[in-house]
Amino acid sequence: MRVQRLVAALLVALVAGCGPAVAASDDRVPSFRPAPPRPYAVGVRHFVVDPDGSRPLPVTVWYPAEPTAPAHAIQETAGPVSWPDVPVAAGRFPVVVYSHGLHSLPDLHAPLTTRWAAAGFVVVAPTYPRTNLRARDFTRADVRNQPADGWRLIRHLVRLDARPGDPLAGHLAVDRFAAAGHSAGGFTTAGMFASGHSRRLRAGIVIAGGGLAGSFAGPVAPLLFVHGGADPIVPESVGRAAYARSLGPAAFLGLPGQGHGEYLAPGRPGFAQVLAATTDFLRWTLYDDRRARDRLPADAVLPGVTTLTTRALPDRA
Repeated sequence: MRVQRLVAALLVALVAGCGPAVAASDDRVPSFRPAPPRPYAVGVRHFVVDPDGSRPLPVTVWYPAEPTAPAHAIQETAGPVSWPDVPVAAGRFPVVVYSHGLHSLPDLHAPLTTRWAAAGFVVVAPTYPRTNLRARDFTRADVRNQPADGWRLIRHLVRLDARPGDPLAGHLAVDRFAAAGHSAGGFTTAGMFASGHSRRLRAGIVIAGGGLAGSFAGPVAPLLFVHGGADPIVPESVGRAAYARSLGPAAFLGLPGQGHGEYLAPGRPGFAQVLAATTDFLRWTLYDDRRARDRLPADAVLPGVTTLTTRALPDRA
């Protein structure tokens, strides 16, 4: 009964609306390279967006690091080691804004986000002010304001890329963003795809989430949905309804019999398929890697563990 009340309260809060997505300028950035053939070492840094404002936004950043950084062997369970403040690898990298769920923190998603960084993406994960694990004034309904926080972070990163002296300056492909998130972070991700959103946002990954009011409008972008078939917090039907509502290319990765996110833990059934499918999807949509798109169906499906439904996946994003 308690779980049912939680689901009802969460969905009421999430469908009530969200802050507007304010588009950033769509200037294009030159000097972008193909998807990297080998994994990188992974660096990590932290900063705060608008530290003196009404909604300060602490941010954790995982990024591809220089080859001269310490060894980066990716262990099956622990994943890449994140080295604080090591130099960023040469080149520009697409950016993934990753949103945590209720009572969570960015570091709790590191098994996934560090592997994306090793694959050649800068992953920026905000700690939302009123829904994180340590929030003093936790408010579930504040999820409706988080899509605007995500766009505030994107605008900050565009400015940061042009800021002399910042370690990330000149390393962000600021015309190649994706949004991703789990649970309430999945709803946040959907809410970033609102009417009038910037074309900088080229793709989205909604994990154990669904749509917010006003989601899936504006410029069409490919979307990947990931959901457990026995999710007791956000029922799979909510994710499938969002998939059906979304516009343009989309895929739905189902995990029959699984719950709200155990498949995000290394070594658990489905983790390898979720990691491979999300990485393929990001390489396809942000690096224009057609081979990754072609690999995605085979990488995503393990009979008895995962299923995949796709719609209109074109040659490129």
